[in-house]
Amino acid sequence: MNSGESRFYYVGLLKAAEIHGATHQAVMEHQALSDKQLPRLSAGRSTVAFYFRKDMEAVTEGIVEHKTDAGYIKMPGPELTALDLLRYPHAAGGIDHIATLLTDLGAKLNPPTLGFLATAYGRNGVQRLGFLLDYLGSDGAARQLLRMLENTTGITWTELDPPPRSTDPDLVHPVTEKNRRWRMIVRRPVEVDE
Repeated sequence: MNSGESRFYYVGLLKAAEIHGATHQAVMEHQALSDKQLPRLSAGRSTVAFYFRKDMEAVTEGIVEHKTDAGYIKMPGPELTALDLLRYPHAAGGIDHIATLLTDLGAKLNPPTLGFLATAYGRNGVQRLGFLLDYLGSDGAARQLLRMLENTTGITWTELDPPPRSTDPDLVHPVTEKNRRWRMIVRRPVEVDE
């Protein structure tokens, strides 16, 4: 591999959600997913943060071209955007912010496309997305994810918003809900901005 070799990447996460019309705050940095670990770039007042995804081939069906003033960019469709937000929750502002974005993004999701793309993601992230979509009333998309989970790996218990490993156990919120449908452990209610 030479240093001039181009890498595959697409604009994603909060920037993609913004382009899809799902934003409740100004996006402070451009975000992109790449098949190589790349450092953060600064150009004037703009910053580009790259997030690594090794198996790009698995999600190419969810990538679309979007026309901008400067030309075309590769970006995820709404389904891939939703899945990526749950794969990289720290880059998306956490569970509450993701839920807020899904209030706008949920209506744009194509359930069969979402189910197909979800097979390239970890079970826990798909469970979290399904739980949030169910919570927000995106029934068709949620049902598609539930069917996909039941037909492939099954569903085991997981945390909606896992505390960092370094968190003092005495500071962890007690369980407030155990959602049997999604096998989701919820320690505090989801807060959606209006």
